Amino acid sequence: MARMPANRKKVCIVGAGPGGLANAMLMAQAGADVTLFERADRVGGRCAAIEADGFRFDTGPTFFLYPRVLEEIFQSVGRNLWRDVPMTRLDPQYRLEFGAGGRIDATPDLERMRTEIARIAPQDADSFARFMNENRTKLERFRPILESPFSSMLDLLRPSVLKAAPWVRPWRSVAGDLSKHFSDPRLVTAFSFQSKYLGMSPFQCPSLFTILAFLEYEYGVFHPTGGCAAVSEKMAEIARDMGVDVRLNEPVEQLHFEGRKAVGLKTRTGDQMFDSLVINADFAQAMKTLVPDHLRKSWNNKKLDRSKYSCSTFMMYLGIEGRYDHLPHHTIYIAKDYERNLDEIDRLKILSEDPSIYVQNAGVTDSSLAPEGMSTLYVLAPVTNQSPHVDWKSQTPMFRKRVLQQMAKLGLHDVEERIRFEKVVTPDDWQSTYQVFRGATFNLAHNLGQMLHARPRNHFNDLKQVYLVGGGTHPGSGLPVIYESARISARMMCDALQLQFPEASSSPATLPMAPPAQRRAA
Repeated sequence: MARMPANRKKVCIVGAGPGGLANAMLMAQAGADVTLFERADRVGGRCAAIEADGFRFDTGPTFFLYPRVLEEIFQSVGRNLWRDVPMTRLDPQYRLEFGAGGRIDATPDLERMRTEIARIAPQDADSFARFMNENRTKLERFRPILESPFSSMLDLLRPSVLKAAPWVRPWRSVAGDLSKHFSDPRLVTAFSFQSKYLGMSPFQCPSLFTILAFLEYEYGVFHPTGGCAAVSEKMAEIARDMGVDVRLNEPVEQLHFEGRKAVGLKTRTGDQMFDSLVINADFAQAMKTLVPDHLRKSWNNKKLDRSKYSCSTFMMYLGIEGRYDHLPHHTIYIAKDYERNLDEIDRLKILSEDPSIYVQNAGVTDSSLAPEGMSTLYVLAPVTNQSPHVDWKSQTPMFRKRVLQQMAKLGLHDVEERIRFEKVVTPDDWQSTYQVFRGATFNLAHNLGQMLHARPRNHFNDLKQVYLVGGGTHPGSGLPVIYESARISARMMCDALQLQFPEASSSPATLPMAPPAQRRAA
């Protein structure tokens, strides 16, 4: 490692999630002295691994989407994402099982997808190509917005924003926008359930986010060998190689301020002073825990309490005897009355009798996740965030049984007798164990009143020398945009610290497909 100047700018990062790790890589490459504090015993945050009895699970994200952003970050620090993190592009990307009847094996192949659609809705067979063409243009218009900070309302008058404005359609939801393409409600669901990646109902999520489904089909759904947590682990390894001091099991206990200027922090090992602070912890939880209320003019406790938050998730991590070879890598069961299911989650805040569920059967692609002769099942049911109408202490066994019943509809009739390891995580656990405010797994909701300049800003406007990365800031939740938040914040930090931001040497050439050697069907 090259010798660094003794007077390097000091950057401290709270949280070793995907955003904190990406920011650490970029700031180290820019020449800063970076220390990253993580309260857990491993890196990744909600994108960490759970390991027990030879089984390995992703804690949170299992879809690795739109690799372009992280590929550019790797390139900017002299690394190659595809060499560092072997990945498989999945085809089919996932299976959709509709409780109302019918199935789609979603594929990025245009003709095969047309055939899949024609099997359940012949009248909509030609609509997929139109959907893709429209959203290709929409993403092209919005990319400059998603890659730039929003520091005030005046940023809404930027030429790039005005150019994209006709595509916003604020009066229309994701589901409403898709209804002009697809007449069958199952097809509307097939291209709108992705709004749950943001923790929102497609009937409330702004129409901009039809680009989420487009990204899957255009750029691929990937499985990193070892799971998405393996990406976080490789990023931490690279950061350490670059000189970043990654401190695990070391939560930040207190921040030190001079007026509104954050100047230092305290952990169990003592005090650290800094020139810039990056907060990668859950936004609302971190603000309430680390920043006195009187210092937060825009995001005080009253504002945080009345803000809208995403849904939560009920999780089952199951180590299974044997393997289910008939089940694809990703399967999503859509409740028969999907709109009612969403209303129970978002408005009524009760547990559904017919919940939608997602099952990852990663063993059909990646044998490294379980002992020989065994496999893993990762099961997720979207549920309300913490609610007075749900008592998880008493209702967890009942809801677990309900989820197992839904799994039986996917042909998994004998799961319970084949379980060799089990871990359950409820919204209460997301709050208490993972420090996620109200157990809202996807952070602040992405309604129009909490986007762009109205979202907590990358250079946090309530405090000096404090920057935000992660799902609680612009551009929002989901791995690609979390990586982008790290890049936006790092660029602003470099400007403030008079450092040279490390740009990627050229546009990635590997997309939309991974290199052939790394790509195979699931």
